[in-house]
Amino acid sequence: MVRRIVARAREHPRVVDAAWAGLVVLANVPVLADGHAGVAGWGWLCAVCLPLVWRRTAPVLVLYVTVGLSLASYVAGVQEVHPVTAIAVAAYTVGRHRPWRRVLPPVVALGTAFLYGTLVAGLRWDDVVTLTSVVTAAVLLGVTLQTRLAYLAGLKERAERVERERDQQAHLAVAAERARIAREVHDIVTHNLAVMVALSDGAAFTATAAPERAADTMGKVSAAGREALADMRRLLGLLRDGGPDTAGEMVKLAPQPGVNDLDLLLDQVREAGVRVTLVREGVPDGWGPGPGLAIYRIVQEALTNTIKHAGPDAAARIRLSYTSYGADLEITDDGRGASVLAGAGPWPGGHGLAGMAERAAAYGGRIEAGPLPDRGWRVHTRLRFGDGSA
Repeated sequence: MVRRIVARAREHPRVVDAAWAGLVVLANVPVLADGHAGVAGWGWLCAVCLPLVWRRTAPVLVLYVTVGLSLASYVAGVQEVHPVTAIAVAAYTVGRHRPWRRVLPPVVALGTAFLYGTLVAGLRWDDVVTLTSVVTAAVLLGVTLQTRLAYLAGLKERAERVERERDQQAHLAVAAERARIAREVHDIVTHNLAVMVALSDGAAFTATAAPERAADTMGKVSAAGREALADMRRLLGLLRDGGPDTAGEMVKLAPQPGVNDLDLLLDQVREAGVRVTLVREGVPDGWGPGPGLAIYRIVQEALTNTIKHAGPDAAARIRLSYTSYGADLEITDDGRGASVLAGAGPWPGGHGLAGMAERAAAYGGRIEAGPLPDRGWRVHTRLRFGDGSA
């Protein structure tokens, strides 16, 4: 209700200003009613308050006219009119709606007018002091409110800009991660198709001479096709909201790494100054390249965060357990990353964790990341590899 009234008032500022002028007239009614102003007093009061209807259209001019009419009422001998309220409203409007550098000339002009009123119009010094104090306070109130509102508007604008930039960065990070996944899909598909083509050629060649061998070969073709479809179903699901390739960038696609390349990755991390160990438990059960790539990338990103945040002389430990349903992966370190990242909540800044979460989600898992009780950081996930259903 209040917001609706404020919105309607902003749509009709002239009506609001006319209401203010009417309120100023009403505020002076008791003074005139107790005196002997007569029709002249009421006329001068309305004349002094009428310019307030245009107070936001021409603030300085309205202030000059209001003060001038007030002095004129004194010269005309109508002492019952007390224009201090009207002058205060006009002075406040100047301070509120004009830059503070443009407020000084009207104030100087008012001081001159009050001095003239003291010497010519017969104003008493106590009236001059009252008017001067009221005008000064009203102008300062207007300037202060203007400065405060400008400061709040600046804060709101900066907050909106930061939010827009954060959203843009998040969208760019997701788009970049999806582009990388799309390139990995290319490698998976081409590998499996090449295997299927080679096996099909072999089966066709041996179909007449060795039909049993050809049938076995076609079974392998079927298995390779199912594996490719399962990987495609998982990985392309991550791209369901993405757009087409816009730039058609020519990137040389290299074979993607897997769990067998973890030792090379750990050597690189050790060269960066992190002591890292890998513990394998169990034996992988005939995985395709997709699951191994997901594990490799998750380990890679976790160790990258260790290098960036754990501090000097940090140690990391990787536990990779092969299970009946897939794999259980845990990466921990003993660095100071917990104290650095804990203030950001369970998902600290950076876009790598978003990519880790997407890779884990492709295989029915989710990333658990957070500080250890004493010090250090832990990343854990359970990945499920089966017939392709996540």
